[in-house]
Amino acid sequence: MTTVAVLGAGSWGTTFAKVLADGGADVRLWARRDEIAREINQTHRNTKYLQRVTLPLSVTASTSLEDTLDGVDEVYLSVPSQVLRSVLENVAGKLGDAVPVVSLMKGVERATGLRMSQVIREVTGIDESRIAVVSGPNLALEIAKEEPTASAVSSTSLETAVTIAATCHNDYFTTLTNTDVIGTEFGGVLKNLIAVAVGIADGVGYGDNTKASIITRGLAELSAFAAAQGAKPETMWGLAGLGDLIATCESPLSRNNTAGRLLGQGYSFEMVIRQMDQTAEGLSSVDPILTIAAATGVSMPIVSQVQQVLKGTLDPRELAPHLATNSAIPSEE
Repeated sequence: MTTVAVLGAGSWGTTFAKVLADGGADVRLWARRDEIAREINQTHRNTKYLQRVTLPLSVTASTSLEDTLDGVDEVYLSVPSQVLRSVLENVAGKLGDAVPVVSLMKGVERATGLRMSQVIREVTGIDESRIAVVSGPNLALEIAKEEPTASAVSSTSLETAVTIAATCHNDYFTTLTNTDVIGTEFGGVLKNLIAVAVGIADGVGYGDNTKASIITRGLAELSAFAAAQGAKPETMWGLAGLGDLIATCESPLSRNNTAGRLLGQGYSFEMVIRQMDQTAEGLSSVDPILTIAAATGVSMPIVSQVQQVLKGTLDPRELAPHLATNSAIPSEE
């Protein structure tokens, strides 16, 4: 039996611990808070983040990083992107020489603009061939309820990607592999930004035509950005791009969609942050993504409008796909 560690006991970390356990792994889940670890061990529930979901007996929890990481075969990371570096500083030196490290996160580091796999490599010093990312249409509650889905597992090493995909795979969670880490990660980051825009339109009261237009133009926007960073175009049409975009933009379970909807209803950025129980990664990714876009000459008008709404300089009712071009009669090409 493969023994794995999952660091982060929020909704996605807990859900993925279940995915791994249902695939046959022995799972150690690291939680920051004693009460969460205690509840998981005593009742096999995490009612703070996953209501009415029972975890397999092979999932155990601890607040000790050393105990969680001791002797494991694989490590999965599911913490907010902005605290990853501090968590990894405590993890470095506790990893086995050949242990793969897998990012389940969909964000970029605000201070540096680095993708999560880049932060992992920079802090731990491990070779990129040991790093993998998992991304796709991953609404935690649906997966925890064992509703079928598929996700991409990516690593610069196909061998690592295949190994991780095999560990993650179970009856309801299908995995496909690729070696386009840049595209897989940026797909997961950028769809959050478009989901915030769709949520804003929803909160204002706009209908499906407006939202479909934003999704379609948003896909073109994120595809252009990702290609400029070296991603493969086909990745944006796969699970980590289009698949994740559809799920995140359309579902009320999406934190980014919810955050956008609150903005559209007139709540300020600060009020939205206070209302959200969990991190909406899109809100913290807007500024670094636009910085990268400017440095590489990529125009991102929809994301720019989201930034203006966040700063309070654009009325949410003014956000619409017709503002996503400077041309009077634009082309779709």
